[in-house]
Amino acid sequence: MSASYVYAAARTPFGRFSGALAGVRPDDLAAAAVSAALAKVPALDPSAIDDVVWGNANGAGEDNRNVARMAVLLAGLPTSVPATTVNRLCGSSLDAAIVASRAIESGDAEIVLTGGVESMSRAPWVLPKPDRAYPARDVTAVSTALGWRLVNPRMPKEWTVSLGEANEQLADRFGIPRQRQDAFAVRSHELADQAWEAGFYEDLVVPVAAGGKDDVLARDEGMRPGSTVEGLAGLKPSFRFDGSITAGNASPLSDGASAVLLGSGAAASRIGVAPLARIAGRGVFALDPQDFGFAPVEAANRALKSAGITWDDVAAVELNEAFAVQALACVDAWGIDPDLVNAKGGAIALGHPLGASGGRLLGTLAHRLKESGDRWGVAAICIGVGQALAVALENVAGEGR
Repeated sequence: MSASYVYAAARTPFGRFSGALAGVRPDDLAAAAVSAALAKVPALDPSAIDDVVWGNANGAGEDNRNVARMAVLLAGLPTSVPATTVNRLCGSSLDAAIVASRAIESGDAEIVLTGGVESMSRAPWVLPKPDRAYPARDVTAVSTALGWRLVNPRMPKEWTVSLGEANEQLADRFGIPRQRQDAFAVRSHELADQAWEAGFYEDLVVPVAAGGKDDVLARDEGMRPGSTVEGLAGLKPSFRFDGSITAGNASPLSDGASAVLLGSGAAASRIGVAPLARIAGRGVFALDPQDFGFAPVEAANRALKSAGITWDDVAAVELNEAFAVQALACVDAWGIDPDLVNAKGGAIALGHPLGASGGRLLGTLAHRLKESGDRWGVAAICIGVGQALAVALENVAGEGR
């Protein structure tokens, strides 16, 4: 068995719903991330890429018909480069990296470009086909931007509650009050702003022309560095009249793309740069659909076990902040120092374009480990309908392969 390594990572800025990137097609966003990642490895002949594995959660609009292949073609790669799109909802691009790492480790591939894309702004409304010809009744258009749609009536109702209601239940279960959620959200915005000001994201994020206009989005659009707990306290609950989850302590709907280049150790000479990190362990786990926010706990535990390490070894954690409450529940369950988690900000501030978030986590984690010199890190993400994924990384930056 070979080992698989992270060689390069890049992403677009993440735009807010109906914001600066709303005019950009998802396949164009994906192409931008592909080009940005490959720009970091100019010695690599793109024809040497064995496969492209790309994540996408919705796939109901302009991202249909295998958006991975569309991105490869739009980015100008040789037509000989194959591509496939995978869908594990919010975990799609982390799943893409997991799929690619297994292909490399088994010897089926040497160099695989992974990533993901989502334009939640451009996710279309869909109409179900009628049960019979010429129906007389009205038909409702369903938004594909987020959550359950066209639900099978055989599904138990407790499984199909909204994502927000599921996390209100999590808050009740673990006694996580709103003030703590709001404080976590403020921290996310503060750390994201600090990371941008310190230049951390300049090596990871490529500016994107907004909808073909002259204006360019260079930074994540959802950051609110002036947020305060007092300010967030004034927001109305979004899912229950007396609930704790608001627009301020949950991740926003977002648009964006991310890319991560993986390869074997032997591929370093062709890629032209040394690897950043080794894919050391992987974990997947599932619970009842409404408990999805807590699923990263065991997924990360399994990734650590696969890597042969424990939480005592871990120096950096990238956990997707779908909701502050679910991130807090996971951190509490792991019993780790909260300062290790999302030290460069998280999805509440940066955004959560579903299919792109896993690639963002993995790329950020690899660069955090490179910056700090620490050895071990974990990226984890919750996934709607009860699932989660996690990857353990070992820092190898500066080492010869």
